[in-house]
Amino acid sequence: MKITISSANNAGQDKQKSPFNLKSIFVRVFFALLASAVISSLKLDFLESYLYDVRVTLKAFVGLSEPTNSPIVLVKIDNETVEKYKSFPGYKLHADFLNKLAKGDPRFVIYEFRNKDGKFEDIDGTEEEKVEFAKAADKINEFYIPTDKTELKAEAGKLKFLPPLDNLKVFSGPKAPDMFLFAKDSVHRRMLIDYQNQTLLHTYVASYFNPAVQNVDLVRGHFEFLDSNQVYINYKRKGSYITYDFEDVLQGKIDPSVFKNRLVIVGTDTGKSVREYVLTPFSREITGMPTLELHANMFQTLIENSAPIRLPQWINILLTCLISVLTVHVVLTLKPSRGLLLLGSTLLSIALLTTLLFLCFNVWVDLAHPFLAIFLCYYFFIPYRLIIENRKSWEYLQKNKLLQQVEELKTNFISMMSHDLKTPIARIQGMTEMILKDEVALSSMQREAVDTIKSSSDDLLKFINSILQYGRIESQGVELHRQSKDINQMIQDVIKKHEFLARVKKIKIVKDLETLFPISMDPDLMKQVFSNLIENAIKYSPDESTVTVKTREEGNSVLVDIIDQGIGIPAVDLPNIFMKFFRSHNVKTSTIKGTGLGLYLAQYFVQLHKGEITVISDTDGGSQFTVRLPLSH
Repeated sequence: MKITISSANNAGQDKQKSPFNLKSIFVRVFFALLASAVISSLKLDFLESYLYDVRVTLKAFVGLSEPTNSPIVLVKIDNETVEKYKSFPGYKLHADFLNKLAKGDPRFVIYEFRNKDGKFEDIDGTEEEKVEFAKAADKINEFYIPTDKTELKAEAGKLKFLPPLDNLKVFSGPKAPDMFLFAKDSVHRRMLIDYQNQTLLHTYVASYFNPAVQNVDLVRGHFEFLDSNQVYINYKRKGSYITYDFEDVLQGKIDPSVFKNRLVIVGTDTGKSVREYVLTPFSREITGMPTLELHANMFQTLIENSAPIRLPQWINILLTCLISVLTVHVVLTLKPSRGLLLLGSTLLSIALLTTLLFLCFNVWVDLAHPFLAIFLCYYFFIPYRLIIENRKSWEYLQKNKLLQQVEELKTNFISMMSHDLKTPIARIQGMTEMILKDEVALSSMQREAVDTIKSSSDDLLKFINSILQYGRIESQGVELHRQSKDINQMIQDVIKKHEFLARVKKIKIVKDLETLFPISMDPDLMKQVFSNLIENAIKYSPDESTVTVKTREEGNSVLVDIIDQGIGIPAVDLPNIFMKFFRSHNVKTSTIKGTGLGLYLAQYFVQLHKGEITVISDTDGGSQFTVRLPLSH
């Protein structure tokens, strides 16, 4: 099996895996769930309702809230009507209007005018005109005046107008602004569909067009609140319903047939009073939406049976718990930048998903508690992490100081010992050379002993020189002294230096050198690199084998390959062979000596030249070291 490793992966990185700490995980989950329990207990109706309003507005903006086949027609009295008749239309004009309207045979007529104490607040007229109005209203079978008041079962039938309007049908159809409950912002989001099991106006009228809503259990999105069943209003954009002007109907400009079997809502949009308008998710302005259009939305919601479904509270709690656990894990585990990116992505993903659910399926997922969980858990546990990080930093600082002291002692000791050893070794080498040059003949045993002494002193000197070079690298680094040199000539000089060692082992050195241009490099350092690699190839190759040295140009680089047929390097050792003082397992068991610094220094010198050194090794077929040097620097 061939394995390749580059210098980028050879730096001897220790990949320490943090142990599976069950206790730590349990503590994190416990505190995350505790935080989510506290957050879930908070009343966030205002924030939740605001987030809901954003989705309602977005749905209307993208055109997904248009009414389909709506039977609702609006007739409004506005400023132009008041200007035309010089005042707000009285009972006489209303009677004429109803007579015109009755010709179109509408199914329902809802008169949405402010009323108090059994009479209309805005409509004026004589008693005779009131009687005429009452008769005109009586011609319409389903003529109703909505009121916000609700009746108890025992009080049914008490909602009536004063004579002569006592025959007008007053029907409880209350509006339900969030005034004292829920968001407490006076926005109309809900509607009542029954009260104490009594059918209310909107349910009664809508059941004609959609009989299914007569059964409360079949009404989409219904929920119980106090003594009533309620739903959220599926709002349409302002101006979504067919609207006619009061005076146009009165003057016969509108064909009565357009009202055939329709639900007609008559109301005001004069701007005279804030009571003509309601606050909706679309707008918090005083004149946001006319009340008659609010009723249209309430009727249409039941006719379509399309009320938004708000998911149960347990889903909100579960989502809050999951978000809390994720946030605590991210805060205590990941780097701040990655943590913020992940939490931000999570927040945006949840917002996008819940928005799509609302836009496509009208499903309301609470977001206030999950969003708050992200922010509170993050800012609550960040100080805790900072405390832990500071404590670890202090511990690392102390350990680092100790390691620096130990490293300094080690370096000083190595430097001192190396310098002190060089002098006696030089004397030993001098003495052996004198003995070998002496004219006195030595016996074979004596010559063998002197040769052994000389070889051992050479090995020791080489080791000391490596240690000194390593010490210079660790303390102050090595500076390059570049010269333009022929790399082929340099390699031939190195090979010539090691020919004797090759002949001893009967190893053939094959040179395959392409013609190359001189390149800029430090010749002394690169000689050490190639000398180390070629010497290793010879030392770790068997007798009568071949060592091949190749040079070639590839792209903007010069490559030098040293290929041997030696014992190879085990795969487990490949990531570490360029580490200082590291020796392969199969080398340690052999008689071949080494310092463990040769490859470390070789890689360091090559990287100084902005190059790299790689190795391909097979335990059955030797090794190939490749040095890549740039042509320009």
